[in-house]
Amino acid sequence: MLKISHYSKAYGEGKLAANDVSLAVMPGDIYGFIGHNGAGKSTTIRAVVGVLDFTDGEILIDGHSVKAEPLACKRVTAYIPDNPDLYDNLTGIQYLNFVADVFGIGASERQERIARYADLFEITSALGDLVGSYSHGMKQKVAIISALIHEPKLLVLDEPFVGLDPKATFTLKEIMHDMCARGAAVFFSTHVLDVAEKLCNKVAIIKQGKIIAAGTMDELTEGHSLEEAFLEVDDNGD
Repeated sequence: MLKISHYSKAYGEGKLAANDVSLAVMPGDIYGFIGHNGAGKSTTIRAVVGVLDFTDGEILIDGHSVKAEPLACKRVTAYIPDNPDLYDNLTGIQYLNFVADVFGIGASERQERIARYADLFEITSALGDLVGSYSHGMKQKVAIISALIHEPKLLVLDEPFVGLDPKATFTLKEIMHDMCARGAAVFFSTHVLDVAEKLCNKVAIIKQGKIIAAGTMDELTEGHSLEEAFLEVDDNGD
């Protein structure tokens, strides 16, 4: 579903924010991407979703090149950044309908999906309010719903649980499991190792722009916790 091959990205005076990154996310995977602040997680994610241009390496989504076929990739991908930047002067329902229009979702399908997800995230009564009046958590919920409207094959998230209340966090994790059970894939970054350990079947650890460990959760942990495994490979990954 997602294949990153030898991706690199340099900033400034040639400093590599991502250095020869390669990984593969298959249908059904919930793939965690973990590392310190500044390790290269967001840089890689932004390249995957087409927000950040790059020259070195290749990124394929559902067999399509992010560089050569960006629209084909965007049709099957949804992206939720860590700080959603929505249109404050639209109401919640206006924003969701705008996103549905972008993806060409018909009236009956969008109504059903918006109603279902708004109910799950308990924001139905607030959809008539301006986005600018929402809290960070409310904006995060609207961003999640907007990402799910077109039923993406690949869901990409950058620190998705920041700002969500416990019930919304549980709901999002259930949705991720359901998507993957139907053949989609999830690729997300997180600092919360306990969540990654319980949620993911595969993990990659990135340090100073380089992947220092990747594989199934069982392969990486070998009977230990993900936190212990992360600290061990992080100490040895210089």
